[in-house]
Amino acid sequence: MDRPQDLLKVAVEVRRARSGDEPAILRCLREAFAPYREQYTPGAYADTVVNEAGLGERIKTMRVIVAVSNGEIVGTVAGAESPRGEGHLRGMAVLPQYLGTGVSAQLLAAIEAWFKIRGCTRVTLDTTQPLQAAMRFYEKHGYCRSGVVSDFFGMPLIEYVKPMANPL
Repeated sequence: MDRPQDLLKVAVEVRRARSGDEPAILRCLREAFAPYREQYTPGAYADTVVNEAGLGERIKTMRVIVAVSNGEIVGTVAGAESPRGEGHLRGMAVLPQYLGTGVSAQLLAAIEAWFKIRGCTRVTLDTTQPLQAAMRFYEKHGYCRSGVVSDFFGMPLIEYVKPMANPL
């Protein structure tokens, strides 16, 4: 049987997270960021790979989207809009065996579409130096470093930004 990463594209359903999805979302976050745990400070890792309470707060205050393949949640992303008309991405994670299958691009397209509907004029996200593959992914999808670097629990947090086309 083919492994998902052996396929060019994986058919997924991209939908808003719903009650009962929490364990699978937490699994995506844990597995996606596990290879980077030693490169993160403990505080930065805990803020990135949230616990149940942190995920509950994220679901209350943000739009959380999941990608489902064969009945299994294989990826997630969250986003929130600011009063300034800006969207902000948070918590993009895809199970390692689904990297390179198009799942990340589908999640990104879905959250960006939501931002456009909400009238956001630009989208920001923050990432860390260990996530070089993520940086290349975001750059490929139109995001650029803003030049803003802040402290993230003792490690640099690098801001990326993408202007959004005005909604029709």
